[in-house]
Amino acid sequence: MTSTFSYNHLFSFTESVFKSMGCPDDDATLATETLLSADLRGIDSHGVARLIGYVRLWEAGRINATPRVGVTYETPSTAVVDGDGGLGLVVGPKAMQVAIEKAQQAGTGWVSVRNSNHFGIAGYHAMKALPHDMIGLAMTNASPLVAPTHSLDRLLGTNPIAVAIPAGDQPDFVADFATTTAANGKLEILQRKNQPAPAGWIQDKDGHTSTNPNELKDGGALQPLGGETGSHKGYCLGSVVDIFSAVLSGANYGPWVPPFVAFLQPPADPVGQGIGHFFGAMRVDAFRPAAEFKAHMDNWITTFRNARAVPGQQVLIPGDPERETAAHRLLDGIPLLTPVVQDLETVGKKFGLSL
Repeated sequence: MTSTFSYNHLFSFTESVFKSMGCPDDDATLATETLLSADLRGIDSHGVARLIGYVRLWEAGRINATPRVGVTYETPSTAVVDGDGGLGLVVGPKAMQVAIEKAQQAGTGWVSVRNSNHFGIAGYHAMKALPHDMIGLAMTNASPLVAPTHSLDRLLGTNPIAVAIPAGDQPDFVADFATTTAANGKLEILQRKNQPAPAGWIQDKDGHTSTNPNELKDGGALQPLGGETGSHKGYCLGSVVDIFSAVLSGANYGPWVPPFVAFLQPPADPVGQGIGHFFGAMRVDAFRPAAEFKAHMDNWITTFRNARAVPGQQVLIPGDPERETAAHRLLDGIPLLTPVVQDLETVGKKFGLSL
């Protein structure tokens, strides 16, 4: 069962929750915009369904509601940002802004982040570069739920990568994907719906493929992107994200990344600070005139979208489904599963708010 809420209604409620946690007004608004971008774009696993998780982390003293986010080291085109334990929903956009400002001056900007938390969907951060005629890149490491190829140990997170590329008359190209076959949030949705997981998403504690969406609770693991014959590729991608996001910045990496759920304690022997992210911004006109580039991007997009399709299928450009979903949900509202509504009602009661 689902209930539908308008974007503005969910925005007001979520913003009030963040303010009740003690976030300054500007940070509460920014965190809400970042979080709800997932619901708008149809990535329901990373939107308000995660709000109760952030509240529980804050209650456990693992999120700083009033962080002093700042640059700790920099060159003309690079920086390390310390998130001061703040919401990744706030730290991420602020760090991406640093990358954009670096790119405005140097042509490209690269920022690695430490001491942060879960930052929502990677695509939101990468897309912040688009209005500046820049290509945006965003990635983050995450709680260790993924077993490397041929391993039983959970050493990597879902470690997503997002790339946003501006176009001219065509919609922008936006790729946003986990380096696992599926993100953990997709399993959470299946758990709420009491449905099995597709084969190839997860393995049990002995390394065998499983369709039980609760397998992770019994010692199982998510599988890297690529499946049984190509998981080494997802393993490599997830490793690159972990190194760029954390080894480079001084955040925790591999099995030391703190868990998102508040009932699990972070490792007692951390190798860094918090969760890590990595952001990039590249000014298109640092390579060729922006108008010329965007005209060719239009041609690229049109060519691929008009490719002959397998009967009954349609060739899509990365970002098409999310863009269409956002347009639909702004008009008709955002559907939330009953368990998510119940979680939001629980959060509301905690702060004296009505959903």
